[in-house]
Amino acid sequence: MLRQAEASVTIQESTTRRSGRDARRAIRMAPKVDMLPTLKRALPVVEPMDADQVERIHQASLAILEDIGVVFRDPIALEDWKRAGADVRGERVHLDRDLVMDLISTIPRDITYHARNPAKNVELGGPNSIFVPMTGAPYLRDLDDVRRLPTLEDLGTFHKLAHMMPALHSSAHHIVEPMDIVVAHRHLHITYSSMKHSDKIFMGMTTSARNAEDVLDMCDILFGPGFLENHAVTTGNCNGNSPLVWDQVMLGAMRAFCRRNQPVLCSPFVLGGANTPASTAAAVAQLNAEALSALAYTQVIRKGCPAIYGHYLSTVSMQSGAPMAGTPEISLMNFMIGQMARRYNIPWRTSNLLGGAKVFDAQAGYESAMTMMAVLMSGANYIWHSAGWNEAGMHCSMAKFVVDAEVCAMGYRMTQGIQWGDFEEALQAVRDVGPGGHYLGHPHTQANFQTAFFIPKLFDNNSIEQWKAEGEKDINRRALEHARHLLADYQEPVLDQARDEELRAYIARRSREIPAVDALNDEY
Repeated sequence: MLRQAEASVTIQESTTRRSGRDARRAIRMAPKVDMLPTLKRALPVVEPMDADQVERIHQASLAILEDIGVVFRDPIALEDWKRAGADVRGERVHLDRDLVMDLISTIPRDITYHARNPAKNVELGGPNSIFVPMTGAPYLRDLDDVRRLPTLEDLGTFHKLAHMMPALHSSAHHIVEPMDIVVAHRHLHITYSSMKHSDKIFMGMTTSARNAEDVLDMCDILFGPGFLENHAVTTGNCNGNSPLVWDQVMLGAMRAFCRRNQPVLCSPFVLGGANTPASTAAAVAQLNAEALSALAYTQVIRKGCPAIYGHYLSTVSMQSGAPMAGTPEISLMNFMIGQMARRYNIPWRTSNLLGGAKVFDAQAGYESAMTMMAVLMSGANYIWHSAGWNEAGMHCSMAKFVVDAEVCAMGYRMTQGIQWGDFEEALQAVRDVGPGGHYLGHPHTQANFQTAFFIPKLFDNNSIEQWKAEGEKDINRRALEHARHLLADYQEPVLDQARDEELRAYIARRSREIPAVDALNDEY
């Protein structure tokens, strides 16, 4: 009987401890949807180039623009450049260095983005940075970890997750391609999903000039006529065709955004060793020339409109030709591009947490961590592809999406720098505790234990015994369970009914007007 009583007490104590532990875990895992404000970086940036080397890259880029030139495959752009005084020879535009520097000097140094919830407005430029999820994946790994084609509902699920992750400042746009929507109509539904499922800022489609206009018309509905004229609300991305080509589709979309005074990312698409020289420094010189040519053109379109120095960086495996993520040279290029953007005093974009692995495994984690540390220490402003990117962008993983978002929160905390506010109080605790004691019960610890050190929700730091007792869950399984919990608790941010109806009516009208067969309209 005594042994039974002792066993009963032991079981009761164990159950009490377990229930208390479970309760604390439930509190830790409870969704927190308040968005972190703009990241104001306080750590020094890494600058591997000295002043002479920065100038060497700068002069090499200007020489490329003057001597080799950049192809603009667009008759409107060619006429624009002629009026601006450039040397236009067929489709190739040779840009005088003084003209380029004069044009980019009118790009705003800072941008304030306005969300439909003003509490979620963010700043960009200088020490101000934001995290934006990945976009463009033709596949996803879903809540069952199955790789498949995405639907519009899947896209909405990602927008909901982006809305609920504190360190993500944007819902982006087509995180995954909704394959159940006709290509010609996708931009309408993608934009509506971004607007409806989150009240954060979002990106705008640039798949054609007319599609870009549709996005901006929908922004007019959401924010009210005339608001865009003096307020940044969305971002377009315009990719160059490296080496040294800008095509009609991207340039038409660029004009649409710039004319409405909305920022564009001027993004050369670098596959190091394939469409750039097999040299880190020379690749940056070419990329810099390409970016400068597009940034200058934004000011030909509309002087003073916001623009962002962009790029996509990858190196290419010389064994397979496949793009690689997380390589040392990508980190070095990020450091160098940060120095060049600061030389021109222009906000700049980079890509974050990129993985090439086919599943969410150690390779994906190492590649992503390698990239993120370089991104944070390079001083990037618009930190894109910050959640979900794997398989070289071919799929977005729901598991990786939520883990990446938490890693962004860790990076956010680190990059804020050292906090000194309670330094004297903490030193007093050393005097109070003295040699051989512990701080667990001290008032300073009690007041600060929840905020003093970042505690990841999705990383397991328990004993192996507890890990086994809780089901031996790896990070992928924990992340998918967490994503399900988040979605179960998701509350849609209310969209004004009249504007919602007007947006739906616009989508219905444009869907009737746009042929279901996808055709580009380049009249812009």
